[in-house]
Amino acid sequence: MHTSTVTTEYMKLSVSERIQLVEDIWDSIAAEAPDDALGLSQTQKAELHRRVAAHHADPSSAIPWERVRAKLFSDRT
Repeated sequence: MHTSTVTTEYMKLSVSERIQLVEDIWDSIAAEAPDDALGLSQTQKAELHRRVAAHHADPSSAIPWERVRAKLFSDRT
């Protein structure tokens, strides 16, 4: 399929449908990619460690995934 055709088609989707499409595409890439192809840089690893430490210091600051996902997929039209 030509790129402009794909763009035209996905732009017909709602925002929540496009977010779901991106998730589906990412999942398919992660499933097919070699384990080392999606590795994290040292900077990314350091940031993850920083965030985990911050969460352990104040777990109440976390927002449950269910609430984040509901907000992302709520109809904003």
